[in-house]
Amino acid sequence: MLYAQDTGGGEFYQLYRYDLADGRSTLLTDGKSRNVGAQWSRSGKWVAYTSTRRNGKDNDIRIIDPVEPQSDREALQVSGGGWSVLDWSHDEQKLLLGEYISANESNLHLFDLKTGKAERITPTADVKIMWAGGQFAADDRSIVTVTDQGAEFQRLAQFDLAKRQTTRVLTEMIPWDIEHFDLSPDGRTIAAIANVEGSSELRLIDTATGQFKETPRVPVGVMSGLEWHEDGVRLGFSLNSATSPTDAWSLDLSTNKLTRWTESETGGLDASTFSEPELVKIKSFDGLPMSGFLSRPNATRFPGRRPCLIMIHGGPEGQAQPMFMGRYNYLLNELGIATFEPNVRGSSGYGKTFLTLDNGMKREDSVRDIGSFIDALAKDDRLDATRFAVTGGSYGGYMSLASMIHYGDKLRCGVDVVGISNFLTFLQNTQDYRRDLRRVEYGDERDASMSGFLAKISPTARAGEIKRPLFIVQGKNDPRVPVGEARQMMDAVRQAGGTTWYLEAADEGHGFAKKKNADFFFMSLVQFLTEHLLKS
Repeated sequence: MLYAQDTGGGEFYQLYRYDLADGRSTLLTDGKSRNVGAQWSRSGKWVAYTSTRRNGKDNDIRIIDPVEPQSDREALQVSGGGWSVLDWSHDEQKLLLGEYISANESNLHLFDLKTGKAERITPTADVKIMWAGGQFAADDRSIVTVTDQGAEFQRLAQFDLAKRQTTRVLTEMIPWDIEHFDLSPDGRTIAAIANVEGSSELRLIDTATGQFKETPRVPVGVMSGLEWHEDGVRLGFSLNSATSPTDAWSLDLSTNKLTRWTESETGGLDASTFSEPELVKIKSFDGLPMSGFLSRPNATRFPGRRPCLIMIHGGPEGQAQPMFMGRYNYLLNELGIATFEPNVRGSSGYGKTFLTLDNGMKREDSVRDIGSFIDALAKDDRLDATRFAVTGGSYGGYMSLASMIHYGDKLRCGVDVVGISNFLTFLQNTQDYRRDLRRVEYGDERDASMSGFLAKISPTARAGEIKRPLFIVQGKNDPRVPVGEARQMMDAVRQAGGTTWYLEAADEGHGFAKKKNADFFFMSLVQFLTEHLLKS
């Protein structure tokens, strides 16, 4: 089997072959570049993957027979860091490639391994179109893909390779994004996951008729890892929910029976007693509808108005979903702190227009959404509006810092985890393979007007306005948001006379992955919130 591994959270992944016979691992890549997205050919002989080996920036396509490491070769040079291998054709003569440009724009390419020629197959258009993922049909004449072409949401579609056009939309009646799909080995059935207000719903589609098949209702949660068994009868997937960690499930189409195969650890706790999140809907400052998930402590154990921690997702094009909170259940069950996870403008799952509403010069509109959520939560008679706090990671870290600046009078404290503190230094220092992709989202700092705007809204420029305690958390080896972002924010707040806790892990990257570090951070977070949020 193959596996990928980095060092210290740096995300420069190397591919290794693990031999079951003797338990030895063999390095297959160069030990320096970033190698990701390995895809096995149908026969299991070849693997295609992307690598920055050539120049540290572009995700070129490489092919290798893992049994013969010397077979590794560069198959195609590309331009950009958003390329990926999606699928092998059944005759193993072609690769379907994805080219990610932004959260609203991507293309599909067909690469002929025999001729070495790659051709873009998705049409050019005056508007940006997303083509997400793809699989060859059984005859290799068409593919199944997900696209928002001609629609607000991402829909499952069949695409003819000869005609270079969409021939049938399969989920036209579902007004939500299709997030994942898998085509059965015989090509007769497509399993698809629809993202309905953050929760997953399973759909089975007959490829011949386009009709939906009867499907048992999967418990409320978030599905992933969708994959057919080779028999085409059984479908496997993972399911995560607020009251259950990620577990393995299957659906047997011959009986329409769901089976849960695993019971993930919860440290001896009864996960069924954990809080089920409530969907809270509001209208923001400009009337735009949006929502978030509110989890409350047990009212019997923690009566009266409770403090609330607002937890902002990253991305920016991420999405808060009703998933298992893990150790954060401690805040609810032991400290009596409510948690709220908002989906501000720019979040995925609510249509392509909503996704673009925080781009470029509109960046601070998403911060204003947090202000609207704070005002709405303050009216909840079970929440204590005098004890609100904010936290977030990555882009959510920036949002936390910005919220502390704009709404400091409504917040007790804030926690910034691997967050952007200055957009100009971030774009200058993030890894080369990411820079152009981030410019599409945040704006191109090489443009004078955009540079001035980014400098103006950067938290380091307004650090003196943060009057409440701030906790900054960072991994030293972070390739996405470099450690300098955290250190300069800490210095700026302290120089302005503010109170700042600072935690840096020498062996972590974009977030804390090692248990000892995650434990230390969480205990520090509990101490910070106990001191600055819980106290009256």
